[in-house]
Amino acid sequence: MVRVGLLGAGRIGQVHASSIASHAGSELAAVSDVNVAAANDLAARYGAASRSTDDILGDASIDAVLIATSTDTHSALIEAATAAGKAVLCEKPVDLSLDRALACRRVTAGHSVMIGFNRRFDPNFAALKRASEAGEIGKSELLSITSFDPAPPPLSYIKVSGGLFRDMMIHDFDMAMWVMGAVPTKVTAVGSSIVDPAIGEADDVDTAAVTLHFADGRLAVIKNSRRAVYGYDQRLELLGSDGLLSVGNMLENTVSKSTKSGVTSGKPEYFFLERYMRAYKAEWAAFIAAIEQGTPFPVTLDDGVNALALAEAATTSARTGQTIEITPAMLGA
Repeated sequence: MVRVGLLGAGRIGQVHASSIASHAGSELAAVSDVNVAAANDLAARYGAASRSTDDILGDASIDAVLIATSTDTHSALIEAATAAGKAVLCEKPVDLSLDRALACRRVTAGHSVMIGFNRRFDPNFAALKRASEAGEIGKSELLSITSFDPAPPPLSYIKVSGGLFRDMMIHDFDMAMWVMGAVPTKVTAVGSSIVDPAIGEADDVDTAAVTLHFADGRLAVIKNSRRAVYGYDQRLELLGSDGLLSVGNMLENTVSKSTKSGVTSGKPEYFFLERYMRAYKAEWAAFIAAIEQGTPFPVTLDDGVNALALAEAATTSARTGQTIEITPAMLGA
């Protein structure tokens, strides 16, 4: 049984608490949060203890920690947890700063750290990846990723998020590299603030498109928007030399209505909590399996650094209008 300390009792921490408590191989032993009342409430819900982060890290009976705190604390907590001998699953991104993320990787070299790019564990995306690797559509050539939120987050969150490319599109950067099996050599990005002028005033964008250029000529195109009034739009298409693989939206229901007026169906599920709940549970199962079997984690700190490098390149590209080259130095090589 893997005894787990959960750092962070906010919305995503609550999602992870459910995954930890429901897995037969793990036990939610303790919860910490700067909001002590939130930690108390979440711990009580699952029969865990509410403790300080230092207490959790200093407890030798706790085998692993899940970091679901604010992004600006991630690198320091990864370093402290690995120094304490804990296995670590940390929510994305590793940090808001690429330099700080690279430093974290150097400090924690040789330790067990997994980064929470949960979309890799979505059953449909995983099936597409397997089909591509099996050569079912020949050589992959063009990847298209659509990721639209139903509505923008609060402006207070926007101001501390690190920007759309680091906060939202970073999932899609990881997805693109995972599906294509490589890190791109160049990034071209455009972005604008047309959903909410206040987002632009906060020096961020709410609508963006990015092209990733791979060394062998393949391309990936990513589209993000903070507003899709019909729901959480999450689609992927991979065109290959012998065909096309695609993943559509998960709908609120599978009922369709066909009349002389037209054909209607359910809307996409409203947000990530509904859309990716199975992925979060599968992600946690993969983390526990790697600990139990002594195998490498399926998503590494390297993956987190690579995605953050693309996010920084996209941010620069969108601001300057230039295509940004991804150099070995940017990746810490």
